[in-house]
Amino acid sequence: MIHDITVEELNEERWRGETVTIDVRSPGEFANATIPGSLNIPLFDDGERAEVGTLYVQVGAGAAKRRGLEIVSAKLPAFVEQFARVEGRKAVFCWRGGMRSKVTATLLSLMDIHVRRLAGGYRAYRRWVVHFLETAEIKPRLVVLHGLTGTGKSWILRKLKADGFPVLDLEAMAGHRGSIFGGIGLRASNQKTFDALLAEELVRWQQAPFLLMEAESKRIGKVVLPERLWAKKEEGLHLLVELPVEERVRLILQDYEPWDHPDECLAAFRRIKEAIHTPVAKEIESLLMRQEYAPAVELLLEYYYDPRYRYAGLKYEVRPEHVIRARNAEEACERVREILLGPGGLGR
Repeated sequence: MIHDITVEELNEERWRGETVTIDVRSPGEFANATIPGSLNIPLFDDGERAEVGTLYVQVGAGAAKRRGLEIVSAKLPAFVEQFARVEGRKAVFCWRGGMRSKVTATLLSLMDIHVRRLAGGYRAYRRWVVHFLETAEIKPRLVVLHGLTGTGKSWILRKLKADGFPVLDLEAMAGHRGSIFGGIGLRASNQKTFDALLAEELVRWQQAPFLLMEAESKRIGKVVLPERLWAKKEEGLHLLVELPVEERVRLILQDYEPWDHPDECLAAFRRIKEAIHTPVAKEIESLLMRQEYAPAVELLLEYYYDPRYRYAGLKYEVRPEHVIRARNAEEACERVREILLGPGGLGR
């Protein structure tokens, strides 16, 4: 007998670490979007799924089911063995809680491996994510880090997150750093993946006194921030980080590692080349072609990023409650700690 579980029930179990979710859709579907933390044990690979789907449309359901049975039968021992190696309680899902998850649960039960099936499949989980982001109250006060490009905002967030602070690392979720060079060396998330990661982090930190994030624009790479988070950000505690330019250059080089992606760096620069005074643009391009990245980054900060940031600051009238002037990112991070945890801080 197949036992179904709702999205809400499954989420509670996952967040308590009690249940492993297994996506039985094809690898392509899994790569596009899934429930965070899920394993992929596909009933069909991408080619097999396309073949069965074509048969369903062109011939009919009966032919598609027969072909599906032939495919599954040939690889059933290996399929079952993959599930047997997964320890603990298990829940399976496909796109809408239909044939693939039903077949999986039935076959496994015959081998005395008992799994539950997510009612409504991934589609039900996606509906939960969308509803949560549209309606849920974000309870913690947001602490928003501002600063010119390279002032260590992401470094500070990663350091504080590693130390157990509540952090929304939006750039990590988006797989993008937010600038024209922001996708270099990263794999960008689509909106579904970003939304799922964001919703689960917001649930995780709902009872925290504050939640740290960077002052991102509304779009990060391919994804867009939800309206409720954007509105909550405007009401937050705003901190402005200022570092010397040489420290900013060091942090940018440490983060981007441009020497590993010379062609991507050059291509990204050429998309903004016309926005920079021509002699300076030529010098930057020449430095990038020679892979002399430190002086190239310093010129980009002076003639492109800093003027754009200052214009945006005037336009949106950002008024930080604290200005943190430090010699390096480590010192700035300690100042953020003091503001959050010191006398009268948000963590008290």
